[in-house]
Amino acid sequence: MMSPSTSIVTTIALLILFLLPKSYSSEVTKSNSSLPEVDVDLLEFPLNLEYLEAEFFLYGALGYGLDKFAPNLTLGGPTPIGGKRANLRPFTRDVIKQFALQEVGHLRAIQSTVKGFPRPLLNLSAESFAKVVDSAFETQLVPSFDPYSNGLNFLLASYLIPYVGLTGYVGASAKLQDPKSKRLVAGLLGVESGQDAVIRALLYKHKNIKVKPYGKTVAEFTSRFSQLRDKLGNAGVKDEGLVVPKDEGAEGLITGNVLAGDKYSVAYDRTPEEILRIVYGSGDERNPGGFYPKGADGRIAKSYLSKAY
Repeated sequence: MMSPSTSIVTTIALLILFLLPKSYSSEVTKSNSSLPEVDVDLLEFPLNLEYLEAEFFLYGALGYGLDKFAPNLTLGGPTPIGGKRANLRPFTRDVIKQFALQEVGHLRAIQSTVKGFPRPLLNLSAESFAKVVDSAFETQLVPSFDPYSNGLNFLLASYLIPYVGLTGYVGASAKLQDPKSKRLVAGLLGVESGQDAVIRALLYKHKNIKVKPYGKTVAEFTSRFSQLRDKLGNAGVKDEGLVVPKDEGAEGLITGNVLAGDKYSVAYDRTPEEILRIVYGSGDERNPGGFYPKGADGRIAKSYLSKAY
């Protein structure tokens, strides 16, 4: 028979367990049902960009993508179009391989937090990147730009991708409600920003080198790419090349621009709508194309596809 003192201790223990915050309970669900709907939408949307980055870097470094490396993460989505192994020197291949593995980790992190969706159809072909470059220069380059032909071209093509994702994370951070969501996005933003910084630094070292056979410098390529993204995003200046007018540099004192930022050197933000306009290459979140021939996935992206002309 339980003694009075034992009974009191047991009762107190049960009360403590009952009053403990749910975060301490082993029964707390880890599914997206525990997150506000706005958080789920804002965490799922970046999967579109993370799929793109993971596949582009995997193919560039290894010659194959998620279908071989981590097929479970595709959730049954279609194989990308046109991805292939790039002609890279050992150092550049090592860096891109690191990026690829980091992006695989990002997919795992997001999919372990929200349900997610299957990998959308991605167009990673040289032709797809060539169209972006031609749009940036407002003329058809001859020969067509091929991101896989050499390391410099691949880094220039890489300039097009992580920066868009990081501005999206900056934009999402202010709208998230749950601390778990905020922590995840902060962590993803940190690494995406690091990737963009590495890419920009490697290109900055060669900013005055002319990209063969076009006679245009690396700095001019980046400026053109940034101007195109601003134009497509249609939300003002949120992008900058590696070299800017002095009054637009940090503290208005320098033309070098190895990191992009506003007048306070604070990272720019973008909304999902702006990002869709850019990655579709159409300037319209309702009109898919570019890297996403059939459009992006997730509730946010699909809400605009349903309103397409």
